Amino acid sequence: MLKLAVLGSGSGSNMQSIVDAIEAGTLDAQIVCVIADNPDAKILERAARHGIPAQYLSPAPFRTKLDGEAQDLYIRTMKEAGADTVVLAGFMRIVKPGLLEAFPGRVLNIHPALLPAFPGLEGWTQALEYGAKVAGCTVHFVDAGTDTGPIIVQKAVPVEDGDTPESLHARIQAQEHIAYPEALRLLAAGRLRIEGRRVRILP
Repeated sequence: MLKLAVLGSGSGSNMQSIVDAIEAGTLDAQIVCVIADNPDAKILERAARHGIPAQYLSPAPFRTKLDGEAQDLYIRTMKEAGADTVVLAGFMRIVKPGLLEAFPGRVLNIHPALLPAFPGLEGWTQALEYGAKVAGCTVHFVDAGTDTGPIIVQKAVPVEDGDTPESLHARIQAQEHIAYPEALRLLAAGRLRIEGRRVRILP
């Protein structure tokens, strides 16, 4: 059984999809803690409704990354909760090598684009503005880069005529809620092997 620590900054809809999969018996995992870098993040309320330990931990003094003493506090909190896997679910900070070294090969992220296209913020808006015909989402292992880690699962979403950033984002999110539990099921089953840049899915 995976012991998950979930880090988030916003509404927590991807965490909810993981909770739903666990409660449905389709994912052999337990969320042992939820940590937000924003005291008003709705992910904290979602976690509380499901009886999951959740707390805000200040990332100060940094604005865009988790580093230094704040990183140490996050790592210590996750380890004390018994986590063996870190799930970034709308966590709007760059994680640094210290966290990756604390959970080697066990930090996952979801990005709202078909990486390596459109890394960074608002991948769906980037895709729309670029004129892409296909957008989507990617679950990947996290490395020291930004949205550059080995890819586990991708889901494609057609870009429709008349799409707005909001309408495209909503359809991508629906696929995110399928992709994240799928990637975690593969991890829980021991079916993922990182081979260089590629993630091999074992039978």
